[in-house]
Amino acid sequence: MTTVPADFRLEQNYPNPFNPSTSIDYALPRDSNVKLEVFNLIGERVRVLQDGWQNAGYHKVVFRANQLPSGVYTYRIQAGEFVETKKLMLVK
Repeated sequence: MTTVPADFRLEQNYPNPFNPSTSIDYALPRDSNVKLEVFNLIGERVRVLQDGWQNAGYHKVVFRANQLPSGVYTYRIQAGEFVETKKLMLVK
């Protein structure tokens, strides 16, 4: 039996700060078109981690930032009407 979350949720990445990779967990209470992106602090998209239809449930994405410079970044999820943004820090 698969557990379905009650609400949309975007968790804080772990570990944070990180080098060179970190995990981002999120929850979908219903099937949704999901876009999960990472941006630098001037708003430029540096990576698309997920872009497509996903089933309801708990999901995890690993963000590998080997080619990016140290600094603070944001990650944003859009799933249906749900939108949330959090910060993460890459330290090399």
